[in-house]
Amino acid sequence: MSPMAKLLAKVAPWLPSARAQADPEGPWSFRVLGEQDTRDLWSIVDEDPVANVFVASHLEASGSAAPSFAGGEIVGMFRHHELRAACWAGGNLVPIGVTDETGAIFGDHLGRSGRTFSSIFGLSEGVMDLWSTLEDFSADPFDVRPNQPLLVIDADPAVPPAPDLRFSRPEDLERVLPACAAMFEEEVGYSPFTGGSEHYRRRVASLIGRRHSLAAFDDDGAVIFKAELGTVSSQAVQIQGVWMNPDHRGKGLSAGYMAGVAEAARNLAPTVSLYVNSYNARAIASYERVGFRQVDTFATILF
Repeated sequence: MSPMAKLLAKVAPWLPSARAQADPEGPWSFRVLGEQDTRDLWSIVDEDPVANVFVASHLEASGSAAPSFAGGEIVGMFRHHELRAACWAGGNLVPIGVTDETGAIFGDHLGRSGRTFSSIFGLSEGVMDLWSTLEDFSADPFDVRPNQPLLVIDADPAVPPAPDLRFSRPEDLERVLPACAAMFEEEVGYSPFTGGSEHYRRRVASLIGRRHSLAAFDDDGAVIFKAELGTVSSQAVQIQGVWMNPDHRGKGLSAGYMAGVAEAARNLAPTVSLYVNSYNARAIASYERVGFRQVDTFATILF
């Protein structure tokens, strides 16, 4: 049964499909999670600590499922007062524990709530099922990427780390920032400085300050390679923002740099992950050379 048919069976009980698919468990309910829901949310997050690292990082930092000071909140999906799935709702939507059973219904609820967001990302099943109904309430996306291999490494890299890779320092900001902007524009098609540069500048500076930014520089001080430890929990690190200067592509350098990033990340958590567009065969081959292997599939929808 398709996600839409499942949804119609719940919201239009007069339909034949609804009568045939009557759900003995009763209706779903939704509410924003609070501190009292923290343990139950952890139970869902811990089912897949790699895929759910974004929310795990938030829970470890805040200690609570309650709304954050920055405005993000987590919407819970309940049946008989039991938390079955959830979705981070801030500037982005990040489904947690959402499946083909819950996705379309959850998407309809989020759509009717009138929330705005700039992207949706997470495990492909949850994202795409959510989107199957949420799209009826949303602006047209800039891009839909349903097949992004989720790769992990939980052992020493298979190739030696590049010796010139290091953590970025505060005095590197003016050199690292343009490289970060170039990566962003290549990935999403527009500049992160659109509407002003200060917010993005603060984000890059924060990554540098937390020693979550790594880079290698040439003799003139230009960035050769850079990457960030974008999301960090005690169980997993998700690498983001991987970028190689076009002048240095095709030289076989990326595997050594990625080995260095993985090694640095494994000092923070036992498992390191990243997700990559399925059409980026060159990057996937480089990651596999380092020792990354696919464990699942992510999806991203960009607005």
